[in-house]
Amino acid sequence: MRKITIVSGKGGVGKSMLTSSLAVLLAKQHKIIAVDCDVDAPNLGLSLGLEDSDYHSWYGVTTNEKAELIADKCTGCGKCTDVCAFGAVRWNEKIQKPVFDSLFCEGCGACLLVCNENAIRLKKVKNARIGIGKTKHGFAIVTGQLKMGESGSGKVVFMVKNKAEEIGKKEKSALMLIDAAAGIGCPVIASVQGSEYVIAVTEPTPSALDDVKRVLSVVQHFGIACGLVINKFDLNRKFSKKIEAFAKSNNIQLLGRIPYDRKFVDAVVNLKPVVVYDKRFVGIFKGILDRLDIDSFRG
Repeated sequence: MRKITIVSGKGGVGKSMLTSSLAVLLAKQHKIIAVDCDVDAPNLGLSLGLEDSDYHSWYGVTTNEKAELIADKCTGCGKCTDVCAFGAVRWNEKIQKPVFDSLFCEGCGACLLVCNENAIRLKKVKNARIGIGKTKHGFAIVTGQLKMGESGSGKVVFMVKNKAEEIGKKEKSALMLIDAAAGIGCPVIASVQGSEYVIAVTEPTPSALDDVKRVLSVVQHFGIACGLVINKFDLNRKFSKKIEAFAKSNNIQLLGRIPYDRKFVDAVVNLKPVVVYDKRFVGIFKGILDRLDIDSFRG
């Protein structure tokens, strides 16, 4: 199964919009599965018309641990409060013992290492959930969602992709289309791992260009072929030319330019990919796929 991942250096530049429209068009010619790996803020399903209740399966997953005090073993030495770098352990004067705050705890285990009384343990917690559904466009979607206040998004992405791989093989999918998180953090690295191609989305602003340079450097570090799409290119044609020059000088394929149009916002509000909401835009996204040349990829 060939994997294509869509990334962006910053949020709000049109990554999920692009993913949803490409997925709909690809599904007309290939057996595909869509995967939302932006587990901190998943919205690919919404772009494809799915709400929580439309997923036929949700289940909790555990990729993280939290420190927990065993009160009857604690002698009140206070070492754990000194070593915690996240402010998750505070001293309670009234009971003369530490109190652990699960919202701040990262499960690093430093407190466990300094406790001579074995009064601390790491307890596994369900920090996320994974949803499986079917879109009205005929293909499956797998999404992950980190629980509020929890950490471990990179590991959750790994589990989401594994579940998508399992379903994709069962359904004999030829392509996996992955909507990654914005930025260059662990969730993005976990998303692009194993991909044949990465599409980066940007817009004609200095901050967006700086951010997409960073994410493309990560992609190129792993030796993955990549291309660039400029969204809302006509809002600043001069700066769009600067982005194109950057792509050319770095041997990055320019896959397409998408114009600004209020219809894109209307499509999101109506929970529809823009190529479904307004057929006028089909040609733009088909052009991106033509330049991408899916059939040349090797699985």
